[in-house]
Amino acid sequence: MPPPILLRPWREGDQTALKRHANNRKIADNLRDVFPHPYTYADADWYIRQISGQEGHLNFAIEIAGEAGGGIGAVRLTDVYQASAEIGYWLGEVYWGQGITTEALRQTVPLVFAHWPGVERIFAGVFARNAASKRVLEKAGFTLEGVLRRAIIKNGTVDDVHQVAIWRDSYSG
Repeated sequence: MPPPILLRPWREGDQTALKRHANNRKIADNLRDVFPHPYTYADADWYIRQISGQEGHLNFAIEIAGEAGGGIGAVRLTDVYQASAEIGYWLGEVYWGQGITTEALRQTVPLVFAHWPGVERIFAGVFARNAASKRVLEKAGFTLEGVLRRAIIKNGTVDDVHQVAIWRDSYSG
């Protein structure tokens, strides 16, 4: 059983914990390039200021034992894709393997569906080499939709992306 977590908005004062947990090459290597490495206090400060009031986004700190140990969020797509939302997350390495991310996903999915009644599908793209993240999503009820071959370049290496999703009409949460 994972330790208790709280999903809450990021807030002033989270910068130190955010920098400490996010400043990890293993985390950055599995996320989009917008997630920097090294991750500085200035990056943490910018992020916390940037996300407040973002239209079309839900962003939560994953609080563990009183501090922000990771993040999870979703963005609603627009135009003909407005029935879809993309979910993303990261967790400090000290908390890996404890079921925390699976629990955070299980708590976030119903929040996304409730916040955006028009969203029918929540999806995530996972780098093919990130087996742990694929397992987390499967445990949270996501299903593989397909493999996007040679879809990304990260650190100079071309890789596939596994696209997984969960749908409102089949969500049992």
